[in-house]
Amino acid sequence: MPEAGAPPPTPPVPLTTLLADRELGLRRLAGPDASEGAAIRMVHTSEMADPFPYLLGGELLLSAGVLLDDADRYVARIVEAGAAALGFGVTPVHDTVPSALVEACDRRGLPLLEVPPRTTFTAVARAVWRLMAEARHHELQRVARAQQGLAAAAARPAPVPAVLRRLARYVRGSAVLLDGEGSVVHAAGPEPSGAAAAALSRLARVVGGPGPGPASATDQAGDDHVAAYPLGGGRGLVLAVAAPAREAGDHTIAGVAAVLLSLLTAPHLDTDVSARSGALVRLLLGAAPESAAPLLGGGPWTVLHARSADTTPFAAAALGAALGTTLLSLEDDGTVRLLLPGGREPSARPGWTLGASAPAAPEALQEADAQADRALRRAAATRSGLVRHREPGPLTPESARALLAPLADAPALVETLRTWLSVHGGWDRTAAALGIHRNTVRQRIARCASLLGADLDDVDVRMELWFALRQR
Repeated sequence: MPEAGAPPPTPPVPLTTLLADRELGLRRLAGPDASEGAAIRMVHTSEMADPFPYLLGGELLLSAGVLLDDADRYVARIVEAGAAALGFGVTPVHDTVPSALVEACDRRGLPLLEVPPRTTFTAVARAVWRLMAEARHHELQRVARAQQGLAAAAARPAPVPAVLRRLARYVRGSAVLLDGEGSVVHAAGPEPSGAAAAALSRLARVVGGPGPGPASATDQAGDDHVAAYPLGGGRGLVLAVAAPAREAGDHTIAGVAAVLLSLLTAPHLDTDVSARSGALVRLLLGAAPESAAPLLGGGPWTVLHARSADTTPFAAAALGAALGTTLLSLEDDGTVRLLLPGGREPSARPGWTLGASAPAAPEALQEADAQADRALRRAAATRSGLVRHREPGPLTPESARALLAPLADAPALVETLRTWLSVHGGWDRTAAALGIHRNTVRQRIARCASLLGADLDDVDVRMELWFALRQR
């Protein structure tokens, strides 16, 4: 099923690791053997008779059985909520773990752990968090080594097969490059089983289809975990991975490989890519547009500014690959500036805030860069994933009414906005003119911005609204 391109969750703690901690002294009394794969994703303590509404799944639920009356129903609700195990603290409520609870856990396959009197629930929780931190540290080290190895493979003479071979080694499975129809272009590692190959082909069509799609998709095919990642560049290529087990960090490692393969398989444009990159840099450094225009070609081009919580070079490269361009720069303030060929219309990307210029000829890229900057600020102000620059068109009474329609039932907001714009955004002057407190002015203007979906810090927006108000 498709999954969002979010960071991987904190690695779970195997139940066997928790039971091996001698300081805790936990003892398994019921349920399947801990070696069968049970894992703890969080710890939750509850003395509710029915903890179901407060469980998310994957918990080690700790309880002293204060309200334990019906053991079978209690365990059934815990299993229904998806809890990983139940830890039962003996004393002061119960001197021993109730036999009815042991039998219910055995019947329903829920691991039951006895927590001895000397071990506090806080100590159990701390142990789980410590083990999770250790697992995350190990995962980050593994991902860092994989990033270095994949980057080294990408620098080899035959980079695409080299990256696939390295990825297959890291995930201990198969790494396959597919086209949008699911046909194999390159492959590395053991050949996937028939069920896995069919699942990979199906996932390739899910993520590699036309238009914006999911950043990845996963499924289970027999004993194999399968995943697919679309490559940027507009060619419909997909990276597919099949492995018997999916370890912590595999999703991140495959994502790094997808970024590298996107860059390696991106189609070259009409002129040399390095020349175009150099021309873009010259323009951004203030060179005369006419000197760089011949290197860029005829255009049109769209300038895109982007921001995200993750502004590493890998994230910037992934964004460029998703949008089908290698012409990008990562600025000191974390903004990514990209140049999209052919006046291509960008699409919103999960986790990014984007501002796009109008399509422009090479000679007009500096103005387009300013347009993208303003559009990005509007996107941030309105919490939009993507804002495109638009030139204010001629206002008619009808278009003015449409623009101001969100304020039609709020004459106080309209009058406050009119006065605020007339004094060039002065809070005190607006308050004095209307005879209200300046904080009231701020609240009303913020409400206007929210209802209009507009960035009132943008001079073009203010001008358009001013003329619209004059038409009323």
